Amino acid sequence: MNEKMIVYGTAWCGDTRRALKILDEYQIEYEYVNIDRNPEGEVIVKQINHGFRSVPTIIFPDGTIIVEPSNDKLKSKLLEYKYITQ
Repeated sequence: MNEKMIVYGTAWCGDTRRALKILDEYQIEYEYVNIDRNPEGEVIVKQINHGFRSVPTIIFPDGTIIVEPSNDKLKSKLLEYKYITQ
């Protein structure tokens, strides 16, 4: 895919760090938005998550959103969108 996914998260969140580690291990390009440092990013996350700062919130180029995915869920989506092959 040519467009990057967007990962909204925070530096202190273990789930965010875990998701970013997976993306980095597979050398997948993404845009990271730290919502503690980016008020606009925080607004987007709260809009998506009914007022909650649920992170990571990951938006794929087609608009699909996953929130706080497990490793398996994230890898499943990466397979589905052909970012990875196995």
